[in-house]
Amino acid sequence: MREMTDLREMVDQWRGLQRQVDDDLGLLELAMLEGDTTLAGQIEHSAQHLARRVGELEFQLMLSGPHDRRPAILAIHAGAGGTEAQDWAQMLLRMYLRWAERHGYTCEILDETPGEEAGIKSVTVEVRGPYAYGYLKAEKGVHRLVRLSPFDAAHRRHTSFALVEVMPEPEEAAKIEIKPDDLKIDVFRSSGAGGQNVQKTSTAVRITHLPTGIVVTCQNERSQLQNKETAMTILVARLAELEEQKREAERAALKGQHVEAGWGNQIRSYVLHPYNLVKDHRTDCETSNSSAVLDGELDPFIESYLKWKVGEAA
Repeated sequence: MREMTDLREMVDQWRGLQRQVDDDLGLLELAMLEGDTTLAGQIEHSAQHLARRVGELEFQLMLSGPHDRRPAILAIHAGAGGTEAQDWAQMLLRMYLRWAERHGYTCEILDETPGEEAGIKSVTVEVRGPYAYGYLKAEKGVHRLVRLSPFDAAHRRHTSFALVEVMPEPEEAAKIEIKPDDLKIDVFRSSGAGGQNVQKTSTAVRITHLPTGIVVTCQNERSQLQNKETAMTILVARLAELEEQKREAERAALKGQHVEAGWGNQIRSYVLHPYNLVKDHRTDCETSNSSAVLDGELDPFIESYLKWKVGEAA
């Protein structure tokens, strides 16, 4: 029923545009007969709006994957490099939160592990909004930062890495079979502010999936039950993503091409010194306005990736 509703909404959008075109053509014919320049100007403005809307809908046709309309679970992990890499992970988190804000998406941090001195070691965020996963899947992979380190007394240039994972929020947990015997569940006290806000009971939950070694934690909720439910949702998403990666690897092997997704295979570089450049190594999309990108201006990179993927599939 949900899929039928989504398809009906998509068809209704295109039919609405068709009706608008028919109405404008009728008005245009009337304006030409009566020589009404004001009405002709209004029709021209409407035509420009229609052209933009058609472009948006055509672009959405690239988001036709089975999970593209789903909310996304975004995870960021600092790479090797200590404080420098953890600060880079924090910068990426801010970048994605700003991007989501620009698009009217809602975000909730499900789990966060702070760094020792600055930044974060890892963070998991739920992003909700139309086509959240369809857009954010372009960000999967290793992100590389080159800059003068603010944590180096000699102010030398450093290179940092962070891994970004993006998974669709699972629609139904029942689609992935998880045996209770395959789970190890630990509870502990949530980390956070001290004083009156300190947790007196163990509400945070850590779930280990023994067959795969996947570990997920959640400590943002006050209730242990809520944290367990959220952690299970993340686990299901990770297992579904693992199955999809296996299928993609099998397809790539049949084609004779298979590249391991590893830390050495960065998808994008952010260079802040000795010059400013952000470049996507998959599509060659680049810009010298690194400040705008780190402030959430990611659409050119996402759009170029989706167009590139369409070309790859063809």
